[in-house]
Amino acid sequence: MRAEIRNEVEMIQALDELEHESKLDVLAWIDSGVEICRLKKPDIPPKHLISYFAVVDGEYVLLVDHINAELWLPTGGHVEPGEHPRTTALREAKEELSIDGEFLHDGPLFLTITETVGKTAGHTDVSIWYTLKGDRSNQFVFDDTEFHSVCWFHKDEVPLGRTDKHMERFLKKLYHQ
Repeated sequence: MRAEIRNEVEMIQALDELEHESKLDVLAWIDSGVEICRLKKPDIPPKHLISYFAVVDGEYVLLVDHINAELWLPTGGHVEPGEHPRTTALREAKEELSIDGEFLHDGPLFLTITETVGKTAGHTDVSIWYTLKGDRSNQFVFDDTEFHSVCWFHKDEVPLGRTDKHMERFLKKLYHQ
C-alpha cells in the first residue's frame, strides 16, 4: 500500500513552491519506512496521513464546522493502515455526510502538511485533498459528534480567517484563479 500512496502523491501537480516542497517532504517521509497512518488518537504517530475531500458544486464548496479543530474545513479523515487514501475519502463521505462519493477529478488535487490546531493541537497532518461531486439541493445527514453544522460557501465567500490555512491556495488551484 505504501507504493500506491506514494504514486498518489506523485500524481499531484504542485501549485506553487510550498506545495512542491511539501510534496518532496511527503515522498521522503513515505520512503523512510516510518508509520504513516494514525494508530492511536489523537497523535500516535505524531505525523500521519489524512484524506480531505471538498464536496464541490460549481463555484460552491461544502465545508463543515469541525468541533475539535474549531474551524470550517473540508470533510475528511485519517487513512487507516492498509487503506488507500481514495478509499478513505469515500468511506468518510458515507460516515460523515451520508453520501456515496463520486470523484470530480481523476486524482488528488492538492497536498498539505499542517500542524493541527484546536482541541487536538500539537501533531502534524499530511493531507491529500480530493474533490467530490456535490449538489447544493441535497440535504446532508452529517455526523453531529464531529461537526456543529455543514454549509455551502461560494468560492469568494469562504471564511478564510476561520478555515485551514491552505484553503485560499486550494481554492486558487481548484478554480484556476
